[in-house]
Amino acid sequence: MTRPVLTGRRVRLEPLDPGRAEELFAAARDGDPGLWRFLPYGPFADVEQMRAWLEDRAASEDPAFFAIVDVASGRAAGMASYLRHAPEHRVIEIGHIWFGSALQRTPHATEAIQLLARHAFEAMGVRRLEWKCDADNARSRRAAERFGFTFEGVFRQHMLVKGRNRDTAWYALLDTEWPAARAAFEAWLDDANFDAEGRQRRSLAELRAGHPGSSRHGRAAGPSQP
Repeated sequence: MTRPVLTGRRVRLEPLDPGRAEELFAAARDGDPGLWRFLPYGPFADVEQMRAWLEDRAASEDPAFFAIVDVASGRAAGMASYLRHAPEHRVIEIGHIWFGSALQRTPHATEAIQLLARHAFEAMGVRRLEWKCDADNARSRRAAERFGFTFEGVFRQHMLVKGRNRDTAWYALLDTEWPAARAAFEAWLDDANFDAEGRQRRSLAELRAGHPGSSRHGRAAGPSQP
């Protein structure tokens, strides 16, 4: 699976480079003790342990990992990936998403998801973009709904993660739903959608509902860490 550089106004998604281990280690340790709770790896004891893990991930074709880089600072502050690509069915998933505290609940995080979705639908030609998470991960579930993914059900006893059961909640966004989702992303990310204090004027759900041909998704929620 190819990993292009995906560039937005606020963030840039680059193919994962283990040379960014110090930046990613700092981002992962910065302020969110629950960051690794629902991920199958982490936390990491030190930079070198994380670097070794990043080297394995950088060599992976599927999942294909990206570093999320803040354009202004040039520093990596989170990660995401494409995975379970099924080109014969034109389906792909986004996952392994984590944001350091500098990205959480910011337009930067929303833009990162928008870049992944836009590339999947418009460059890769997928029909279905999937989002899966631990059914107990309320923040990830709110984020999926906020971004326009539709809840499709729970796979019970789907896997074991860090020695405990994981039921998996499934969400998806379809190509027929992408035009409304794209318009909402673009309108939400526009500077005009924020007041002088940086507060949103209209939510993604409101903007999506106002687009012709939009369909109902899950309830709206504020920006959240997937």
